[in-house]
Amino acid sequence: MERLSDEQLMARFQRGELRAFEELLERHRGGVFRFILRFVGQRETAEDLLQEVFLRLVAKKLSFAQRAKFTTWLYTIARNQCIDHLRRARHRKTASLDQALNPGAEGEVRLMDRIPAKAKGTDQQAHEHRLRKNISQAVGELSDEQREVFLMREEGGLAFDEIAGIVGAPLNTVKSRMRYALRALKTNLQAQGVEL
Repeated sequence: MERLSDEQLMARFQRGELRAFEELLERHRGGVFRFILRFVGQRETAEDLLQEVFLRLVAKKLSFAQRAKFTTWLYTIARNQCIDHLRRARHRKTASLDQALNPGAEGEVRLMDRIPAKAKGTDQQAHEHRLRKNISQAVGELSDEQREVFLMREEGGLAFDEIAGIVGAPLNTVKSRMRYALRALKTNLQAQGVEL
């Protein structure tokens, strides 16, 4: 199963092979979870939304067209779940995605959580903690459109044409959003005194 493409696995799952779904889940659970987590900023909410994404995948499995790319279809589902959550949250007047993520709280989400765990000096650990906090805050201040493109690219590893298909925008618009996101991140981090 490991050698089959995502699209081949999806075709097998559509025919009823549960093992094919398990392989798809294993391949994509981590990336989709990180994307959702960065989008909504709360681990418990992200875990719930991840389950909803894969439940939706199961419910809509027959709507997947074999000519489509699986990751584009999957991240479209994930993005829609995040947007629906955001709309419900705004309707309930809860905190928006543009607010800083609970700085200093246990389990805080940060972009640089992927730094490998190695024995580091206290000074370096403190510097990395501040840097993660600065980056997390800067990402939180991006516009919704810039943040989703940035996260799909950086967390999901999606190509710009895939992102364009997911967000329903022209390729040049997606590239422009990424460029503006990177520029805004750089400006924000420099304003916080972070040397780049």
